Amino acid sequence: MIQQNGGAVAKGWVQCQVGNFRLDTEWEIAPGQVLVLFGPSGAGKSTTLRSIAGLLRPVRGHVEVGGRVVYDEDAAVWVPTHQRRLGYLTQQYHLFPHLKVADNIAFGLRDRNSSDSKDRVAELSSLLQLGGLDDRYPWELSGGQQQRVALARALAPRPAMLLLDEPFASLDAELRRTLRRELRTMLAHSPVPVMLVTHDREEALALGDSVQVINEGRTLVTGEPLDVLGQPGQGRVARLVGVENLFDLAIQERNPRDGTMTCVAEGLRLEVPLDAHLSGGATAEGEQDRVTVGIRASDIILAKEELTGSSARNRLQGQVVSVESRPPGYAVTLDCGQPLRCHITGAALEEMSIEVGQQLWAVFKASSCFLVDETPAAETAFRG
Repeated sequence: MIQQNGGAVAKGWVQCQVGNFRLDTEWEIAPGQVLVLFGPSGAGKSTTLRSIAGLLRPVRGHVEVGGRVVYDEDAAVWVPTHQRRLGYLTQQYHLFPHLKVADNIAFGLRDRNSSDSKDRVAELSSLLQLGGLDDRYPWELSGGQQQRVALARALAPRPAMLLLDEPFASLDAELRRTLRRELRTMLAHSPVPVMLVTHDREEALALGDSVQVINEGRTLVTGEPLDVLGQPGQGRVARLVGVENLFDLAIQERNPRDGTMTCVAEGLRLEVPLDAHLSGGATAEGEQDRVTVGIRASDIILAKEELTGSSARNRLQGQVVSVESRPPGYAVTLDCGQPLRCHITGAALEEMSIEVGQQLWAVFKASSCFLVDETPAAETAFRG
């Protein structure tokens, strides 16, 4: 059994300047919890990890790892990277090609030949399903096995914090899912605060206890994964996290009894959740109030015929204009007056014989729709 380790909260804030790029962010992660940094390339995610690891010196900030201050510019504290008790894993793995698996895992331990070190290697090998591979070299391993060895090496010294920079990005979808489960098992046995960088929404939902969306060096929102990635309330965040359907609609009718309102646009008539902050109806200028409505492609059901007698309030007919592979399934786009993107499994595609030009019905509940605030987000002031 992997030794339990209560650990301490990892927390801090940093301001970094790299050329013209400026990062201003903060975090707090409890032992056994995973904070996901989610955002586009160049947003500042990897820069955050590098600043925590001491590979990049911030302009200002305060970083605590394992209950110990490892960086504070105002207090003139700077602990070198190798003394910060961090596990750092990237998608390159960086295994030592001249060392066998057991020696790679034990590399960060003080006395690699001691019985305690050998026990630790055996424990991690068992936990990460590396049994029987001790005497192999990295080039004799599959990509998934190399990733497991790299993770075991990062965990061997019992780090006070684990930094993961897209460690599963180069692996196939099924292997990524397997390794996510193993990482979760590891955290249950040996709690440690984890900061994970990913572009993968499925990965963020599977591993994250909280998600921080970051863009252009600023944190836009932090919260529960399903809230942030499922039905984000800000237009900017919705676009960054890949909400597939966003529609600009006019409010036609409000239905307070049902908690919904009817919204329309060319070719569209949707029933969506009621927004109590909107007055509805005509404005003083005779124009209708408008809202932006988001719908996740995975929340839409496709049918060959209209589903009568269903509780779903939205049933739209449209023509298939494209069918594209989107592992592990397919993305189907319907022309319903406006493009409507839907996700289905390969089995559904085959059973329904879906092809371009076919007429289908898109069905989804009013609660699957969510309102998106398109007002400009207030910029967080750079600490001065």
